[in-house]
Order: sequence, then structure tokens, then C-alpha cells
Amino acid sequence: MKTIVKFCAIALLVFTACKDGKKENKEVETPIQEIAFATFGDKISEKDALTKDQMLAKFENMNVGDTIDVKFTSEIKEVCSKKGCWMKLPLNEGTETMVRFKDYGFFMPLDSKGKEVIVEGKAFVKITPVEELQHYAEDAGKSKEEIAKITEPKKEFSFEANGVLLGTK
Repeated sequence: MKTIVKFCAIALLVFTACKDGKKENKEVETPIQEIAFATFGDKISEKDALTKDQMLAKFENMNVGDTIDVKFTSEIKEVCSKKGCWMKLPLNEGTETMVRFKDYGFFMPLDSKGKEVIVEGKAFVKITPVEELQHYAEDAGKSKEEIAKITEPKKEFSFEANGVLLGTK
């Protein structure tokens, strides 16, 4: 009987010693979705960027000639089809800002329409003359008839970007 008890005790020790003490963790970690950005111009970060609605509110409180340093996010509505030397960003359904690049120092990819973008630079309100509006319409590939319809200067919300982050979805 003693040998049976010893045998059972030894078997119990062997089985418990061979058991892996690790517990399986069946919780699945969900990765944090981060948007990758390509940088154009000065290196900037996505932190503290205003929304396009917040940017519109700032523009609406500005007068012609006012300038503020700001960073905001939107998506590209239109980009210069010749060089990528300007882009239009919507602020709401009927309002947009024309973005040019500091010192003509960098350009956007011609296929960047519809992509998310963060711009940092100077926002200002200006009156754009007819000739300049017609030039931008030509760059955008508008027809001669559409260009001829531009006959009045326009009050515009403008932006000079020193740095741009372009979403690479």
C-alpha cells in the first residue's frame, strides 16, 4: 500500500511539474489606426490642427488685410492640374480657401484631389483680381467659356502654407 501511495505522489509531482504555468490570453489587441502622411515644405506635425469648421469661423472674423498663423485640416477639393502649385480646400459646402505655397518652394502631387491634408502657415483675407481668377481657372483646366464668365473680383479666404501633410490612404 505504501508503494502505491508513493507511486501516486510521484506521478502527481511529475504531472504538475510538466504543466506549463502560462495562461493563454485570448484578448485580441486592436491596433490604433494611424494615418500616414507625406510631408511637403517645412516639417510639421498633425497635433493641434483646427478642423475646417473652426478655420471657417476664424476666417469669418477676419477683415481684408488681416493675417494669422494657423494649422488646420481638410481634404483637397482641387489642385493645379499643370504643376500642383496651388490647391483649394473646402471649409464647408459653399466656402473654400485657396492655398498657395511659401516662396513657390514646393508643389502638391497632381493626383492628390480628395486626399486628407493638414496645412500650416498664414491665413488671410484678400480681394483677388479678375485676371488672377481667370489664370487659376485656366490652370484648373476650365473651358474658355467658363473662364470668360469670370468678370468680377472676388473676396477670398487665402492661405500661404509653409508646410503640408498629405494623407497617403
